[in-house]
Amino acid sequence: MSQTEYFNYDPKSVRRFTRILWWCAGADQYFLLRSPKQDRVKYAGIGGIVLATGALAVLSGWIAVRTAFGPKGVDSPDSPSIVFNVGSVVFAFLWGLMIFNLDRFIVSSTGKGDGTDNVTWKEFFQAIPRLFIAFVLGMVMSAPLEIQILKTEIDLELSSRINEEREKLDRSADERFNRAMNEIDKDIAKFESDRNKLVEDQKAAEKEFIDQMQGRAGSGIGYGIRSKQLEALKNEKAKQIEDYDRRSSKQLEILNNRREECIENHEQELKGNEAKANKYDGLLARIDISHEIGGWVSIFITAMLFCIEMGPIFFKMMMNKGAYDYMVENFNFKQNIENGIIREEHLYEGKKGALLMETYRYLQVEAIQKEKEDALKAQKELTGKIIGSWKNAQLKEIDETPKQFYETLKL
Repeated sequence: MSQTEYFNYDPKSVRRFTRILWWCAGADQYFLLRSPKQDRVKYAGIGGIVLATGALAVLSGWIAVRTAFGPKGVDSPDSPSIVFNVGSVVFAFLWGLMIFNLDRFIVSSTGKGDGTDNVTWKEFFQAIPRLFIAFVLGMVMSAPLEIQILKTEIDLELSSRINEEREKLDRSADERFNRAMNEIDKDIAKFESDRNKLVEDQKAAEKEFIDQMQGRAGSGIGYGIRSKQLEALKNEKAKQIEDYDRRSSKQLEILNNRREECIENHEQELKGNEAKANKYDGLLARIDISHEIGGWVSIFITAMLFCIEMGPIFFKMMMNKGAYDYMVENFNFKQNIENGIIREEHLYEGKKGALLMETYRYLQVEAIQKEKEDALKAQKELTGKIIGSWKNAQLKEIDETPKQFYETLKL
């Protein structure tokens, strides 16, 4: 009876999607195909959570990009370009792939702890770094999903804030416009006032001249000496008006141009205020509004993302060891032994009771170390023997010919 028949499992009956879920969970298909169905279901479930997290990350990234870089304004008629749409989709998939890889690494690197369904404090403290990363990922993913779910309510509140901001900008622009127009109108009014005064003087001189000619003033009727004087005065006043108009025409033209320019700038500023107010429609503004009006909905969405992100970590810590885990552990031990790595367990008595310590022996390293130590020891012995023989030869030479040896040293 083959191993497959013994377990009554046919590897061909495992669907491709189930294998994908195993891969998402970071599990080894070779051993899962030889494991009971219970282990297969557990790792398929964990892989499903990781895959769903990646899909939510894609959606969250797409919403965030469109909100942050898309057309601004609740009622904006502009639509995103094709390039922007394609770019946002590409970014969303890259973002989802990054989150997926992080979750897959976190889940696959989380061990079983003590192999029971109890989460001890030791297991919990060991998992804190992974839980912190999962917490941050949950926070990042929840915000865009939250503003999309509350989009209608956020648009209403945001529209009101945009209108308030635009009215504030318009009031400021109107105040500046009115101040500038008042200054221009004062200058123009001064020119008109001075000219009106000259016109009144000219009219008075002309009336006096006419009265003199018609006998309503002076001592007679007709064109006399007084009439000539009044006529000259009338002509002089008219000439003063012409000279004044000639001198002030350029200044009046400048003032009128400034007036038209001021009006045009004011109209352009009012149009630009709408675009400035629409810039308030950003990702951060929508997140702030969602937190203000979301209430329990915002808390629920965030808590749901936390559960999705942290769930696999707690599930793995609560999972009992099964056939799959023992087969993987046995395979790892076998690989270690085949590669000359031996684990040894030692029991020590500590202040808080017995302590189980694990140590590893690396046989290949120990063999190389022993070989080097033996070689150095042999070399040391040979060197000592050579030095001893040389020493004996020198002593014998000194005994036989001490004078010659002394003369040699003296030279």
